[in-house]
Amino acid sequence: MLGLVENHSLPRAAAFFDLDKTVIAKSSTLTFSKSFYQGGLINRRAVLHTAYAQFVFLAGGADHDQMERMRAYLSALCRGWNVEQVKEIVAETLHDLIDPIIYDEAASLIEEHHLAGRDVVIVSTSGAEVVEPIGELLGADRVVATRMVVGDDGCFTGEVEYYAYGPTKAEAIRELADSEGYDLARCHAYSDSVTDLPMLEAVGYPYAVNPDRALRREALARGWRILDFSHPVRLKQRLSVPPRPALVAAAAIGAAAATAGLVWYATRRRVATA
Repeated sequence: MLGLVENHSLPRAAAFFDLDKTVIAKSSTLTFSKSFYQGGLINRRAVLHTAYAQFVFLAGGADHDQMERMRAYLSALCRGWNVEQVKEIVAETLHDLIDPIIYDEAASLIEEHHLAGRDVVIVSTSGAEVVEPIGELLGADRVVATRMVVGDDGCFTGEVEYYAYGPTKAEAIRELADSEGYDLARCHAYSDSVTDLPMLEAVGYPYAVNPDRALRREALARGWRILDFSHPVRLKQRLSVPPRPALVAAAAIGAAAATAGLVWYATRRRVATA
C-alpha cells in the first residue's frame, strides 16, 4: 500500500493517526468507563451516560456541538479523580479493553510506516492518561493528546490545560514538524471525522478512514483516498507487531552476525577436514 523505501537524504516524514474509530474501533476514553466504575471513580448513572455517549459516537451522530457537550461532561466527571489511580486502572485493563479493538488494517499501516522510516504519531482528543499507554502499546513514536489540569493534591481540577481537537491538532503537528524536522508535504494523516479536516489539510497525503458523512463528502470532492477498516484483532494474534526502526536495525545486525558466524564455522570445518 505504501512505498517502503524512504530516501534519508530528504527531510524526515511522519504519519499522524487519529485514534478513536481510526486505529481502534471505539472511543478510547468511554471504553474505560466500566473500569472507572469498578475503581470507584464513577457511579452507575455515569456508566449508563457514557454507554449512551459511546452509542452516539459509534453511530456517527456526534457532531461538533455534541462533542463539545461530551467534553464538558467528561471534564466535570473527572474533577477530583486521583491521577495516579486513573493511570493504574488504565494500565491494569489496557490489554483486556484496547488490544481486542485495534484495527488490523491500522496496525499494518503503522508497521509499514515504521519500515519506511517514518515516525508514527497518535493525535487524539482523549486524555493523555489514556492515550499515552495506548500509543506505547501500538509502538507509536509520539503522542498528542488532551491534557487536564492537575491540582497540588494530585487530582484533576476539571479544567482543560490543552484540548487536542479540530484546528489545535493541525497546530500541534505543525509544531512537531518544526521541532522534529518533518516535511509536512511528505507526511500522511488518517482520521474518521470531519472535525479533523485541518489536520488532514496540513499534510501531503490525507486519508479518510471509516469517514463520517461530512468527511466522506469532503474526501470525494478533494480526491482523497477513503479507507475502510473493519477487522479488529489482538496484536499478539498478528504475525508480527509494529516494529520500531531501532528494532528492525537490531534484527538486521543480528541476522548479519548469525550469517558471519555460520560462514566462519563452515570454514573451520573445511580446514579441519582437509
